[in-house]
Amino acid sequence: MTQRKPNIIFIVADDLGYADLGCYGGRAPVSPVLDGLAANGMRFTQGYANAPVCSPTRYALMTGRYQYRLRGAAEEPMSIRTRASTTLGLPAEHPTLPSLLKAAGYRTALIGKWHLGFPPAFGPLRSGYDEFYGPMSGGIDYFTHAASNGAHDLWEGEAHCFDEGYLTDLISRRAVHFIDEAAGADAPFFISLHYTAPHWPWETRDDAALAPALRDNLFHLHGGNIHTYRRMIHHMDEGIGWVMNALRKHSLADDTLVIFTSDNGGERFSDNYPLVGGKMDLTEGGIRVPWIAHWPAVIRPGAISDQHCLTMDWSATALDAAGAAADPAYPLDGVSLLPVLHEPGREFVRTMFWRMKHRTQRALRDGDWKYLQVDAQEYLFNIAADERERANQAPREPARLAAMRAAWVEWNASMPEIPADAVVS
Repeated sequence: MTQRKPNIIFIVADDLGYADLGCYGGRAPVSPVLDGLAANGMRFTQGYANAPVCSPTRYALMTGRYQYRLRGAAEEPMSIRTRASTTLGLPAEHPTLPSLLKAAGYRTALIGKWHLGFPPAFGPLRSGYDEFYGPMSGGIDYFTHAASNGAHDLWEGEAHCFDEGYLTDLISRRAVHFIDEAAGADAPFFISLHYTAPHWPWETRDDAALAPALRDNLFHLHGGNIHTYRRMIHHMDEGIGWVMNALRKHSLADDTLVIFTSDNGGERFSDNYPLVGGKMDLTEGGIRVPWIAHWPAVIRPGAISDQHCLTMDWSATALDAAGAAADPAYPLDGVSLLPVLHEPGREFVRTMFWRMKHRTQRALRDGDWKYLQVDAQEYLFNIAADERERANQAPREPARLAAMRAAWVEWNASMPEIPADAVVS
């Protein structure tokens, strides 16, 4: 009898900081479900996002390749101004994680945020998903479901959807509905469960009455507070609990790989201690993110890994777990972590590179060491000893600095240049 391929649920929070969850040292009890998944699965301490901002990371997640290879990912991030563009988006012809899984027999769905270009040129249904429910743009109001320009932005497929309710709950319930429908089918399923929480506007489930009055304020600096932010995380965590209960109801939890992360580091209200910086920064607080993997059939409970990894490595891992191959014309930059999931103590060398047009940032993580440039100022940090990036070792380690700079320059030369017209929002 052929063993059934695992179901895969790839959960992405939006602007969630490294230390916001309890299992990563969070100061408030906001994440009992995710903490439980970590306790009964594997928690990664050295996991990174491909970028410190939304849409570039999502390009890497979707393709398993460095986002710099695609023009749309040079936008930091993609904004409403790209709505009519036929070039700024994920090309429909490019192989993606869902399209490759679909070719391997999976039923695929994106439930939640897309943020990779607008129809008619781009969209989830054009990039490998059988089903889509969620917003096309980056951030929308949790109750009116309007984007920052005031346009309605909740979709089912490529048609406007006017479901009423708190967006985080709508996303969670749609994921449960998908599982209930898919449970009896012969085909395995892949769900991209991409929450907008805890991205602005900062609204909890109880703030429906406030939304219209605050409409002009939701996207600016005078909104939100840490208490609202934490409740938004808890609402998302509760919804993930509904999803896990649906898997258990159908006896699917053991054979489902559940991956959880954030698209980048936290923003204004994130508690990233001991890391410094946040969204838009290549400091640790901008790119180091929580990574949790739960798969009872494979992962032993209580596993912790110090393996260095990037968003696109998890895309490669999902393909590996499904027995799906990459398109040889688009070889993966991501590296599968499946051996690490099987053997928690196993680690391999993983050199990771970043660049940003914003403040002409560049970064390279190689072992314990990190090379960082911000506004033409160079830094060298031993992250294992100084994760707050406060003791610049560049003056004491000129040879190491030169070698890491040269490695970054060599890598950068293998990527397309940042276009002069790329926009930093």
